[in-house]
This record gives sequence, structure tokens and C-alpha cells, in this order.
Amino acid sequence: MSDIGPDDRHPRRPTDPPADPASPAGATDAAQPPQDSAGEVEVGAATPGTEHARGLAPAMGPADPRWHDAFTRIVSGSWAVSVGAVLLAVLGGSVMIALTDDAVREASAYFFSRPGDTLGAVGSAVGGAYAALFRGAVWDVRADDFATAIRPLTTSLTYATPLIAAGLGVALAFRAGLFNIGGQGQILVAAGAAGWVGFAVDAPWPLHMLLAMAAGMAAGAVWAGIAGLLKATTGAHEVIVTIMLNYVAFYGLSYLLATPGLLQAPGSANPRTPAMQGSAIMPDLLGPRYNLHLGFVFALLAVVAVWWLLNRSALGFTFRAVGENPEAARVAGMDVPRATVSVMLLAGGLLGLAGTSQVLGQVTTGFGSDIDAGIGFDAITVALLGRSAPVGVLAAAILFGGFKAGGSVMQASQGVPIEIVLVVQSLIVLFIAAPPLVRAVFRLPQPGARPAGRGRARRTRKEVSA
Repeated sequence: MSDIGPDDRHPRRPTDPPADPASPAGATDAAQPPQDSAGEVEVGAATPGTEHARGLAPAMGPADPRWHDAFTRIVSGSWAVSVGAVLLAVLGGSVMIALTDDAVREASAYFFSRPGDTLGAVGSAVGGAYAALFRGAVWDVRADDFATAIRPLTTSLTYATPLIAAGLGVALAFRAGLFNIGGQGQILVAAGAAGWVGFAVDAPWPLHMLLAMAAGMAAGAVWAGIAGLLKATTGAHEVIVTIMLNYVAFYGLSYLLATPGLLQAPGSANPRTPAMQGSAIMPDLLGPRYNLHLGFVFALLAVVAVWWLLNRSALGFTFRAVGENPEAARVAGMDVPRATVSVMLLAGGLLGLAGTSQVLGQVTTGFGSDIDAGIGFDAITVALLGRSAPVGVLAAAILFGGFKAGGSVMQASQGVPIEIVLVVQSLIVLFIAAPPLVRAVFRLPQPGARPAGRGRARRTRKEVSA
């Protein structure tokens, strides 16, 4: 047994009152956290039990609090930031549209003599581009009937369907303080599993469709769970692990698609799967004239389920607590490693739902290794723009689906490069993430942060008068 008692572990200062002789060796003081001279608890001071708790498992949060603060500010913030980021991104896209327009460049040659021509050309170019974007994404004002006019909106919802599920998976990990950047790999393995069940298993509808969906979601959950398990047991950073798993999934699926007897279509030399059986395909919601399929309904159900999980369940409270402060959650008795594995399993399952909606609803005639279509990385932007909230993710996914649907119409009718839409999406991420990242890199104080040491320098009026 050690000879060091509680009084030796927490030596008294001259201002501390003497210990009660009736108490066992100052046990009362041992139960109190260290305080400054003003009687305030020191931030980061060791409280009873924290020394043991800190040694139970690898640190689950970032080693540098600057990056944790930056991450928290990026993934959770006011809706005004998201709206402002979209407006600024649209403004930046307008500048690029004007710079790439031939009429604007011709009019700018004599800008100082006739500035009105240049301004008119800019207005015509920008206005025409965004009008075409609206016609291709929301409502075709030139259509003769309602059924044709509403088709652009259904196309946008079709593109948004996998983004909703994938964005929920990324956002759920964000709420637990994890950066799941492995959406591409999770979608690929889910597509492979769901696709194999879709063309190789014989079963009636809807059992066949549900089996394929279950296989895809389970594959995505397992693939993300690998990263969660490594994070929980060894402290390996989830960003590095998920990026590596993306490559493993991509090349693994490519091998399966190029090998006869596995996923490759029989009698074909192309690295593609056979077509899905009709009993596994998600049916159209509005008939064969529109592409919107049953996967959109499953995506909406996922929004409701994630909202309930985060806001009405004990497990969701654990996820949010771990995301805010894993050390405090651990001291409060929460199993942080288990929460890490659980949230990655659920996030992977949601991304698996995105993969299954691709192969069973969107690309049903057979798919290749490009089946993810960049959805895994677009989901990160959707989660950031939606502030990691289920309803926000839904709105952001529909917005990005509209960008994708309207971009092709904008290019066809106005000659505007479709890459402008990609620039707008990239600017959205930049305007959302840049300020916290810049402050973290250059060690700038966060807005409203109190300089370190100010709390220790405060003295109560009674102490000053004494």
C-alpha cells in the first residue's frame, strides 16, 4: 500500500480552511475538485474517477482541442450560415457564368464607352442560365400540360434519393464526432451485395427486393463497422481508415466485376453485372413516365427514423453526448467505444441504403464500378449544408438533386458548362467550412471565446476588500 494519503495528493494552500479533525485524513477535501482562489472549479482539473476513466480506452476525440472545436462548428451551426453559403455560392457561380459567356466578353471590350451593353449581357447570361436551371430542376414553364411540367421535379427527387440516405449516414457520424469519409466504399460494397441478390436469387416481390435491400445495408454496415471497431479498440483515425477502405472496396468490386462466375454477366467481357430481376426492382411511384421509384419512400422513412433516433432515444442521446465531449461522456458512465462502433454500423447501413437504391431503382440493367456516381463524397457536402440534422439533410439533398437535374438543361439550352454546378457545390463547402478551419490552422481565437487565464485572475469583491 502507498504511504501517500489524500492530503498529499491534494496539498492545501494557505487560503484553504483546516481539515476537520473528525473526518478521516481530510477525506472531504479529497472529494472536492481543485479550485482557484475565487472558489471556481478549474477547467480540466482532475476530479475523482477521471484519472481511472482516462486510462480505460484510447482517446476517442481529437488530440488537439482546436480541431475538435473547428469540427463542431463546421458540422453544427445556425441555419443562417447554410443559407448564406448557398447565396454566396450562387453569386460565385454567377461570376463564372458571366466570365465564360461570349456575349459578355464581346461587350466588355468597349465597357468604358458603353457600360450598359456589358451589364445587359451579364444580366442576360446569368438570368438565362438560372432560368434554365429552374426549368430543368423544378418546373418546366414551357410545357403544355401539368404532367410534362412536373417532370423536372420528379427527376430532381430521383437524383436526391440516394443523397438523402447517404447524407443521413454521414450526418449521423458527424453528430457522434466522427468523420465518415468512406461513403464511396460503403456504397460500393452495398451495391455489390444487393446486386448479387438482385440477379442471382429467385424470390417473389416484395420479398426479393427486401432481401436485396437487407443484404446491401448489412454489407455497408459491416464495411463502416470495420473503421468503427479500429477506432474504438486502437484509436486509429476514422478518416484514414475509411479512405483506405474506399480503395479496398473499389478494387475489390472491380475484381468481382471482371471475373466470370462472380459478379460479371455470363457471356460478357465487360466488367458489368447482369440486369436485376423484375422481382427485385423498386417499382415506379408515378408510373413509367417518371423515374421516381420506391427508394424515395424508403429515404423519407430513413429521415424519420434518424430524427427519432437522435432526438427521442437513449442511444441517440449517447451519440450526441459522445460527439460533444467524449471524455465527459466516458466519465458520466457511457460506453464510448461501443457508441463509436454502433454509430458507424448505423451510418454504414444508411449509406448501404443509398447503394441499394442505385442498383434496384436507378441502374437496374446492370452496373459497373462507377455505380457510386460520386454520391459518397457529395453526401459530405449534403450533411454539412444540412447542419447534420435529418430535415436539413433532406432539404440539402433535394437542392443538390435539383442542381444535377437542372445542370444538364442549363448546358443544353444556354451553353453554360455543367462544371459550373460543381463549382457552386464546392463553394458551398468552402463557405461553410473555411472560417473554423482557418481559425484552427492559425490558432486564432473562436468568436466569443474567453482568453485563457482570465478566470483565474478574477477575485471576488470580498477577497479584494480583505
